[in-house]
Amino acid sequence: MTARLHLLRHGTTAAVRAASFPLDEGLDDRGRAEAHALRAHLPSGAQVLRSPARRCAETAVALGHPDAPEDAGLREAGFGEWAGRSLADLHAADPAPVVAWMTDPAFAPPGGESLETLTARVGAWMTEHAEDDEPLVAVTHGGVVRAAIAVALGAPAGAAWRIDVTPGSVTELHAHDGRWRMVRANWTPSRTEIRAARGELAADGDAAAAGHGEAPTAVEGPAEGAATPDAGSDGDTR
Repeated sequence: MTARLHLLRHGTTAAVRAASFPLDEGLDDRGRAEAHALRAHLPSGAQVLRSPARRCAETAVALGHPDAPEDAGLREAGFGEWAGRSLADLHAADPAPVVAWMTDPAFAPPGGESLETLTARVGAWMTEHAEDDEPLVAVTHGGVVRAAIAVALGAPAGAAWRIDVTPGSVTELHAHDGRWRMVRANWTPSRTEIRAARGELAADGDAAAAGHGEAPTAVEGPAEGAATPDAGSDGDTR
């Protein structure tokens, strides 16, 4: 029997763009379009679970699964006192802890979670699902996806820093007899698909506004190709 796990990183948020450690913010317009574009690429008959975070709840809605159950095992890495602050600000105030966090997997932000602890948590969650009969879609965070890849490859926790996970991407892992392997990583829909998804969401919004007697409003978002933060920096900054 082969367990099939599809890890979806939530769509883009303000924290992603600002390279900040997130609070509980929602998706921006592009993030909703990224998630909407993934609808056609989900495995049929899959169970869908999500992190408790608002951005993952909104991603699940855009995927067409508004009732996807929360799973605490998919929660964001704990950033403690760093939540809501940008990496640049933290480094300017005191570079030593930031350097330690980026080089020592055992280091944890004040009140937060180390990369080693995150990787162990994610590995335990994967073990729980290594014998699942039906495909599983997990809507989660960049740090969780990186940790899952490290676990699947038998790599040390620090290897997560060498893995890119783009917002709105899919990573697919399979397990056979409890042993995981990576099938694909960081796959995203095309720009054409994301543009089409944005148009569909705009049309849906205009129709809803018209139904309430309101003037339609355009869905605004960054132009395609606009500069965005590194795919690895989501306060989920892993």
